[in-house]
Amino acid sequence: MPIRNKKIILGVCGSIAAYKAAFLVRLLVKEGAEVQVIMTQAAQDFITPLTLATLSKRPVLSEFSSNLTTGQWNNHVDLGLWADAIMIAPASAHTLSKLANGHCHDLLTAVYLSARCPVWVAPAMDLDMYQHPSVQNNINTLKSVGNYVIDAEDGELASGLSGVGRLAEPEHIVTTLSEHFQKRLSLEGKQVLITAGPTQEPIDPVRYLTNASSGKMGYAIALEAVERGATVTLVSGPTSLQISHPQIEVHSVTTAQEMMDAADEKFQQADIAVFAAAVSDYAPAKKEDQKIKKKTNKLTLSLVKTPDIAQTLGNKKRPDQVLVGFALETHNELEQANVKLEKKNLDIVVLNSLNDPGAGFSYDTNQITIVSRKDTTPKSYLLKDKKEVAKDIWNYIEDYEV
Repeated sequence: MPIRNKKIILGVCGSIAAYKAAFLVRLLVKEGAEVQVIMTQAAQDFITPLTLATLSKRPVLSEFSSNLTTGQWNNHVDLGLWADAIMIAPASAHTLSKLANGHCHDLLTAVYLSARCPVWVAPAMDLDMYQHPSVQNNINTLKSVGNYVIDAEDGELASGLSGVGRLAEPEHIVTTLSEHFQKRLSLEGKQVLITAGPTQEPIDPVRYLTNASSGKMGYAIALEAVERGATVTLVSGPTSLQISHPQIEVHSVTTAQEMMDAADEKFQQADIAVFAAAVSDYAPAKKEDQKIKKKTNKLTLSLVKTPDIAQTLGNKKRPDQVLVGFALETHNELEQANVKLEKKNLDIVVLNSLNDPGAGFSYDTNQITIVSRKDTTPKSYLLKDKKEVAKDIWNYIEDYEV
């Protein structure tokens, strides 16, 4: 049983679905888990701590101080380190907002901010609340920093309406945890270097050359790598994305040269390097100190090549390293990808074509073809969410290493 002897913190929030926490605790204990329930004050309006304490065989925690007379307190840091997983179910809209914005108003949020283990949230609320842009934005923020979300399910709601908003059934939640602990950490012990996002090459103090890369693909690759047990160095160009994970070290850079320097510094320690960034090929030969004024009908910029990060590091490649490059092409796609494979001394090239709808920059989806030195036949994949694409890429890398 994958959950046996695992230490699970169950966070219960103020929702009518809190009654399902009793069933969830019972299932987890039955599977052999140690369950520590932490309730918000609002949750206690829906289910009593005594019920959950009886089922979990542990006192339910809610406050920082257990006994004001003796000064006994519940150490949120120790709790965060104790847990193998945190499951917040049901997660109310209020708690989702606090978690997403780093607000520390109670014991549960303090434990969340102290945790080093995987965290799941299972939202439960009425359908219009669940679909509200602010709630969805909070959910997406939680995902972007490495948390897992068990989506609400479709069905009859307490309001009498029917739609998406029901707490996932306790059996589904337990299955999710079981599958997580059952997974082989295939990249455990591996050091992974990833570049992501665009670069910006300054023209003057207010203008720069760049591209439309969002960084979404590189960030998805980084999150999938740590889920498989890797330790990741992420060298990221300017992007609106945020990522926070104890196994991800982020280096924020702006220019191609800065990305080159940061990647070069970490390259020798890397077992696998994935060059997913869209690096500007050219930069202005000179950055003007003052803003260029519009004086003439034409302006000529002198450009120079930026460092080719993949090629420079490919020339330093050790036999035991695996290097993965990306190619975004508009024509002769496979030919260009194979040229890049050889020229830059890469093992694998992930090809995107701008001719494929839904692929390329800024989309949440991507459609890829992978070429490698070991496989003479390119492997093509269907259009998928970039998180699923990241899984395909890592599956291919792991098969390549075997």
